Amino acid sequence: MGKSVSVSPLAPAEFPNLPVIDGVEFSTAAAAIRHHERPDVMLARMAPGTTVAGVFTRSSMRSASVLDCQEKIVLHDDSGAAIIVNSGNANAFTGRNGAMAVKSVTKSAAEILGLPESRVFSSSTGVIGEKLPHERINAKLRELSQSLSPHGARNAALAITTTDTFPKGAGKTLEINGNHVNIAGIAKGSGMIAPDMATMLSYVFTDAKISRALLQRKVSEFSKTTFNGITVDGDTSTSDTVLVAATAKSGVEITDDCKEFWDGLHQIMLELAQLIVRDGEGATKFVEVSVSGAISASDARIHALSIANSPLVKTAIAGEDPNWGRIVMAIGKSGALADRDKLTIHIGDILVAAEGWAAPEYVEKDAAEYMKNRDIAIRVDIGLGRERAVVWTCDFTHGYIAINADYRS
Repeated sequence: MGKSVSVSPLAPAEFPNLPVIDGVEFSTAAAAIRHHERPDVMLARMAPGTTVAGVFTRSSMRSASVLDCQEKIVLHDDSGAAIIVNSGNANAFTGRNGAMAVKSVTKSAAEILGLPESRVFSSSTGVIGEKLPHERINAKLRELSQSLSPHGARNAALAITTTDTFPKGAGKTLEINGNHVNIAGIAKGSGMIAPDMATMLSYVFTDAKISRALLQRKVSEFSKTTFNGITVDGDTSTSDTVLVAATAKSGVEITDDCKEFWDGLHQIMLELAQLIVRDGEGATKFVEVSVSGAISASDARIHALSIANSPLVKTAIAGEDPNWGRIVMAIGKSGALADRDKLTIHIGDILVAAEGWAAPEYVEKDAAEYMKNRDIAIRVDIGLGRERAVVWTCDFTHGYIAINADYRS
């Protein structure tokens, strides 16, 4: 993974043992897109009958792959589907060359896999503004098609990483009406992470049977409180993509009111989103920012993001300094409605400010001790209404500067 070799201190102990999704196979290959020391291309093939939903970055500089996926995601037939992903090159801001590269890769993959080109989705992640050497991917497609395995999710998660320090996966098995339904997903992301959607890619698979329209509606809804609820540095990528595929192989049909399944899918999406924050470039702290008491959900989110994206707040957290004045600053600058004398701020369970000034019982050394934890909670009540929002972020350290200063070298 380039120069980013030390694993984030916030990483889980190991990659989870994901359930095998009937109707999904993975393979990886080393195409030397940018680095020569590891696999950098991932292929996932889904069985006939699979439905696919997706959400994407709304950046006006969307990559060629994102634009292609957005055109294809509304189409459907029963012939199966595939996802081809490369790391090391974002194929963004590459003009006609970018569209040509996507066309070449998806057409070649479709021919080898026996699929319509409209059912081959692609993603690219890495450096912006450099031509994608797509011929190197095409040269590996036969190898990829011949090495597909239902047990390759971890290798696929590794192949799509860039500055990530660990592969990201989450999964679970549900019991619905006496039948087992599996959900498993992988993701990549470490920097250029901000809502809409956060350089983030995620692919989630289930063996449930779900109509495309219903799956799309739920994925769009859940993204608001998962992948669009995270921020590392406030920068929105050109390449953000979330694809969710349902193979129908379990035979269990999911309807709108199947709470167990939808809760499970939301949980997997949230776990993957939070793993991206836990791998934030240079991160040493995982931070949850909760804002309640706002007059609207929009205001709550604006306040939460203002806090989470503030370099001053994030560097204070890195320095384990309970400088709650910076939280006050972030609320005041957000542009959303707030009243100084109705505001309350907690760091963890410690009340630090209320009624327009420091809480009388506040003891700074207690807050300083709390700031030594790896997981930090900041809770703000605006005191004006009933709406709330939660976002997740990480601290800013010297590591973030080092990683991004050396990213292309």
